[in-house]
Amino acid sequence: MSAAETLPLPDDYADVLASLKDQVRQARLTAQRRVNTELITLYWGIGQQILIRQDRHGWGVGVIRRLAEDLRAEFPHILGFSQRNLQYMRTMANEWGPEANVPQVVAQLPWGYIRTIIDKAQTPQERDWYAAAAVEYGWSRNVLLNMMMNRSMQRTASAPSNFTQQLAAADSELAQQVAKDPYAFEFLGLSGEVAERDLEQALMDRIVETLREMGPGFAFVGRQVHMEVDGDDFYIDLLFFHVEQLRYFVIELKTGKFQPEFAGKLNFYVALVDDKLRREAHAPTVGILICGSKNDHTVRYALGRSTSPMAVAAYTYDQLTSADRALVPAEKQLTAALDALPDNTK
Repeated sequence: MSAAETLPLPDDYADVLASLKDQVRQARLTAQRRVNTELITLYWGIGQQILIRQDRHGWGVGVIRRLAEDLRAEFPHILGFSQRNLQYMRTMANEWGPEANVPQVVAQLPWGYIRTIIDKAQTPQERDWYAAAAVEYGWSRNVLLNMMMNRSMQRTASAPSNFTQQLAAADSELAQQVAKDPYAFEFLGLSGEVAERDLEQALMDRIVETLREMGPGFAFVGRQVHMEVDGDDFYIDLLFFHVEQLRYFVIELKTGKFQPEFAGKLNFYVALVDDKLRREAHAPTVGILICGSKNDHTVRYALGRSTSPMAVAAYTYDQLTSADRALVPAEKQLTAALDALPDNTK
């Protein structure tokens, strides 16, 4: 044992060490962000130059190819100067232009994220929405791709609800923002008809993916949460807590078509959680019923007289047979294959 290990330490040593570790980690993150911002700014500038030359001097594909070759020859140890990447730089500057400087949100995104958004976004609104969401919620590149493939922007805030009648305006908007329709449960690998308990079990077996599909801010509280009312026992399918909105979300699962009586049961569960679990600092509890299918007109009639804030959404999942699914490569295999491609093919 060294002398340093036997040296008596001041009482506040552990606190000072912890503080310094946090400072080092924060400095590393700040440095990484600065490096990324400088790289994206460089790519933005190259893209702007290509745009200007194409507009004024008619630069074509051959000139871009020569430009890529000359940059790689001059900077052989710097990756990213392939012809394909130069085309992405041009597209980035064109789609997020015509500002002279790179937009703040874009500057915070890694290059791979920007390329993914360029490839998958179909409208300027989608492009800006996914870029902002990736920065705000710290999505990984795979999560970003999953969100875009599942059309998260189109599904968010689309579930029919009574939030505007049961919540204050600002509160109603927040609750509506997280209510998707439909929920995409393709990651469960289910097909055909399934029982409600089987669907519930599958969601719990893939809790990480379930939370990802629910959306940013959700924390899992429990499954089949027991509630007692004067000797009567009740069980809530799934209970979540939204750490940003500070509210409970009661989730009820139905594999069949929505029936008006489902709203009464969910209304009861929301009131129960509000009474037994909600604290003074919490926002009102919200209920979401996720079912196999629904008639939106029937849903609105059913929710119109409910006294609790609730929404109703459908869900979808993989309809392939087990034999067909076995032929489809897993997500990790696809990602590994894409990452292994040469730079000029990505």
